[in-house]
Formats: sequence, C-alpha cells, structure tokens
Amino acid sequence: MVRPSTPPSQCWRTLLTNHIQQIAAADFFVVPTAMCRLVFVLVVLAHERRRIVYVAVTDNPTAAWTAQQLRDAFPWDEAPRYVIHDRDAAFQAWATTAAAMNIEEVLTAVRSPWQNACVERLIGSIRRECLDYVIVINERGLRRLLQAYVEYCLKSRTHLWLGKNVPISRDVMSPSQGDIVAMPQHG
Repeated sequence: MVRPSTPPSQCWRTLLTNHIQQIAAADFFVVPTAMCRLVFVLVVLAHERRRIVYVAVTDNPTAAWTAQQLRDAFPWDEAPRYVIHDRDAAFQAWATTAAAMNIEEVLTAVRSPWQNACVERLIGSIRRECLDYVIVINERGLRRLLQAYVEYCLKSRTHLWLGKNVPISRDVMSPSQGDIVAMPQHG
C-alpha cells in the first residue's frame, strides 16, 4: 500500500488544544421541583478556564427563548468562534443566531456526552454539590440558588486543571504565609 502524501487531519484533542480560547460549550439539564414540574436550565461554559459564562432557567424553552439566550450569553463582540452542543431540538434555533454572530456550531455525535465533557462535568457538579441538598420550590428559587453556586464556582472552587486556582484568577498563597481559614459560602 502506498502512504498518503498529505498529513492526517488534526485529532479532536489537538483541535481543542489549539482553539481552547475560542471554544464555549452549552447544554441543557432538567430540574424537578417540589410541585412536580420540570424546570430547564441552560449552561454555557468557556473552555479556556472552565469559566461559567451564562446560566438561564425557564419552564418552557421555546426556540425564540433559546436564541435570545445565545445573544444574552455573548453580548457585543465577546462571542467565541466555536460553540459545542448536542443535537437537542432546543438548539435548532441557534443556527441563524449563531451564524449572525459569526459563531460556528460544533455538534456532538448522537448519544455521545463525552464529546462535550467539560459542560457535562459541570452539570454533574451542579447536581452533586448543590441540587442534591435542596428541594427546589420554583423557577425563581432555582435561579437564585444557581446564581449563588455560579459565584462560588467562579471565585472559590479550585480546579486541579488550573493548578488549584479558580476560573476568575486570584493570588494563591503558600501555607508558610499564614493560616488557612475556612469561610462558609451558604450559611
């Protein structure tokens, strides 16, 4: 067999590494309330520092609402070059909005959550660290709870991937510079 004269294309990991500052990921998840209703949560995450860019809550994710959330998540010229999301029907409204904002949509394969692993991991963390310990009464309460969790994630929750830093960077002091003091986040 003759070897091809052109080099192979980039693998998925190389693409992510080369374009990490230009990639955001989005996904929906569902939260049941105490009144047996389902509330939908849209999460948008920037890959660069695993920074939560946007969280939106609704009980009825229409196409118009979903398209507006993309505009709200990236106002002005802050839009990334790529947005990774699954093939959920709720994202169909993003096609024209993303094109108008010069965002290229990258769709994951069917039933392949590992292709959007960063946002799937975030959703798992939200469920394990926050939602497993509360009973959500309504949409407004969930919105308030998620705002507090996002603030905690951005300013206090360390990541090994960031060298035990947080998405909104801060100075990390060595233990020799003073005692470690715990500060409760939620009562």
